[in-house]
Amino acid sequence: MTMQEIRYSRLYEKMEEKGLDAVYVRSAENHLYMSHFDNHDGYLFLTRKEGWVFADFRYTEAAREASFPGLHVCEPGKPKVEELVVSENCKRVGYEDNALTCSALADLQRRMPDVEWVPVGNMFSQIRAAKTREEVDSIIAAQRIAEGAFQHLMGMITYDMTEVEVAAELEYYMKKHGSEKPSFDTIAVSGTASSRPHGVPRPVKLEKGFLTMDYGAVVNGYHSDMTRTICIGKADETQKKLYNTVLQAQLAALDAACLGYSNAALDKIARDIIDATEFKGCFGHSLGHGVGLLIHEDPRLASGAGDAVLHAGEIITVEPGIYVEGKYGCRIEDMLYITETGKENLTNCPKELIEV
Repeated sequence: MTMQEIRYSRLYEKMEEKGLDAVYVRSAENHLYMSHFDNHDGYLFLTRKEGWVFADFRYTEAAREASFPGLHVCEPGKPKVEELVVSENCKRVGYEDNALTCSALADLQRRMPDVEWVPVGNMFSQIRAAKTREEVDSIIAAQRIAEGAFQHLMGMITYDMTEVEVAAELEYYMKKHGSEKPSFDTIAVSGTASSRPHGVPRPVKLEKGFLTMDYGAVVNGYHSDMTRTICIGKADETQKKLYNTVLQAQLAALDAACLGYSNAALDKIARDIIDATEFKGCFGHSLGHGVGLLIHEDPRLASGAGDAVLHAGEIITVEPGIYVEGKYGCRIEDMLYITETGKENLTNCPKELIEV
């Protein structure tokens, strides 16, 4: 099956389950996934037989070139969604309740009062969770760019650099080597600021102690995600123990992860290792998350994941951390691809403690 056939067969199966005649797609990530055209301003109207890509005049030429074969590329209002609802005899239309504003939904309901508008919840995130080989290859390509940025930085980092300059150097390298954009706002925090899991880079010289860098690249719309922590100067014995505890927790979780394994249990493996040390309670976030067209998507690896288990095709992050408020913090993160027969660590970057 082609990429298009796989995606639409998944969509039609979900539409059948929910009794939908059509779906109205407004979010950027699902627009790209279902049309193969990246347009944050556009929308899609998809039935079980036909699909329309609505893009204004600025993007119609690009849309015709990029969109999946068979999709109709139109300017907004040509035709109107109301006309398609009538011509396609649509009674129940799904909408993205996680993406559509209340006012936009109210407008659709006003214009089409005879249509039952059905929230689809996490339908699309479930469809996107299982990655095809083409999607995996895009994420790997993005990850290799991010790894190159890390190696580049290790060859030129100095004590005189600021956190802002570290983040800028990583992002410049990634852009120069093929990344469409950063996966998210790059995190580069040192010294006492490393205790902040999502700290913002500061215009100050690197503090001695841990430097945590969490960042990624984007290829074909697909994100990579990696965290590495190094030490500015020599690490003391407590810092070495902290780092090695995080590494032990990550390696244990990576080793246990496999098809059918409990998401919550995987989180517990890493958390129990950390909580058995003097750093108990210092791992405050979940173990990981899915990665794809969004930097955070299904599944979740967390204590609150219920009875969710790992499925073939999912790409997850495994990123335990320890954060001691006002002192220091460390996180180590890889991406893992779950397959029918095993798993594949998509991250190929050193994890031993580096001191500079």
